[in-house]
Amino acid sequence: MYCSNCGTNVPDGQPFCTNCGRQMGGGQQPPQGAPPPPPQYGGGFNPQPAAVMIPAGMECAPWATRVIGYIIDSLMVMVVVFALYAVAGVVLGASFGLGQMVGSDGLSGLGGLGCCCTLSIFPVSFLIVGVYNRVILVAQRGYSIGQGVVKVKVVDANGQLLSQQTAGIRLLAQVGLGFIPLLGLIDLLWPLWDPAKQTLHDKAVGSFVVMNQ
Repeated sequence: MYCSNCGTNVPDGQPFCTNCGRQMGGGQQPPQGAPPPPPQYGGGFNPQPAAVMIPAGMECAPWATRVIGYIIDSLMVMVVVFALYAVAGVVLGASFGLGQMVGSDGLSGLGGLGCCCTLSIFPVSFLIVGVYNRVILVAQRGYSIGQGVVKVKVVDANGQLLSQQTAGIRLLAQVGLGFIPLLGLIDLLWPLWDPAKQTLHDKAVGSFVVMNQ
């Protein structure tokens, strides 16, 4: 027996609809245009959420492989950092020494600014290397230098290379997460439990890191 109000299938002899509470009138067929009865899930069954769509025909890179590539890219940043520290040390030290010799407060003051300058070397180095290595190269060929060594590449949900704009947003998301205590570490570890092995900065732009065989 079907309820004439909502179309729910009600057991015979039931005086009221179990869905909308309307009194049953004995009809046997659902009324024209009535919506189908809602699905019934017994035993505490919950429908499974939709799976994350990984690019067809591609294999997500293992977490350890991604970490090795990240370490290689980070070593490149450190090389630039040490090079800039060396140049800054020579220039600022010479300015300070020359200022003391000739009695120039301006040159001595320039040398004294070394502390402030050295604090900006690391973020500047990361930005310089990141723009070339993680934006330009990733947009042109799909992988940074470190990712190329471990044979992985960065693609979108359709398996295509990222645009420079998308790669840039991905880099900024990674840098931004790194400025928040512990969130940078969580971002790095996220692929360990994520079904699509994405980091948080991957999810920000819908990118995937896959094997590049």
